[in-house]
Amino acid sequence: MEKNLTPEDSHERVRRQTAVYVYEAPVRLWHWITAFGVLTLVITGFLIGRPPPSVSGEAIDHYLMGYIRFAHFAAAYVVTLAFIGRIYWAFVGNHHSRELFLVPIHRKRWWGELWHEIRWYLFLERTPRKYIGHNPLGQLIMFGVFVVGMVFMIITGFALYSEGTGVGSWQDQLFGWVIPLFGQSQDVHTWHRLGMWFMVIFVLTHVYVAVREDIMSRQSMTSTMLSGWRLFKDDRPD
Repeated sequence: MEKNLTPEDSHERVRRQTAVYVYEAPVRLWHWITAFGVLTLVITGFLIGRPPPSVSGEAIDHYLMGYIRFAHFAAAYVVTLAFIGRIYWAFVGNHHSRELFLVPIHRKRWWGELWHEIRWYLFLERTPRKYIGHNPLGQLIMFGVFVVGMVFMIITGFALYSEGTGVGSWQDQLFGWVIPLFGQSQDVHTWHRLGMWFMVIFVLTHVYVAVREDIMSRQSMTSTMLSGWRLFKDDRPD
């Protein structure tokens, strides 16, 4: 015998799941290029600062640090070019592509939603809100931590790289001013390495939040950066 449906069961049967196309292909491609590039930079950067134990024989027979440095420099170029491309796409892409760089701090409603998100992440709110793009807290963190941090790492990284390319190189002409600004080369090394750990903390937090929101929020997160579509799990109003 078929079980009689309760009102709650009926609601579940007719619940709709809608999807909105948010992240265009260039944005998704940039995200994953940057993710693997930053991972390469962190691993090689750590080894540059704390080289592995010496190996037997002549160094030229192994060239271990040479390969590590090459991987670091190559990844730096890739991430930098991808970042420049991402800035370009913010001008020509859809309005969601600009959320990374334009934080609407002038809107009163944005501050209210920001406070709600802070309480939600602290487990002080029972129900999350729905957002097509970044939520206000995510938008603030992505700009204040990732964008600003990425610019800092690019500037200090190429400043250190200019010491190897020499005086008069384009790296020296564009970034040579950074070293005297900080005081000396070792100071830039220190700040660049601190920036690396800053980015490590950001990445770990970013992954945790993405997984948490996939489980607890009312919209998809990780799959959105693969397909570009934001899937909403219910049709209830915000």
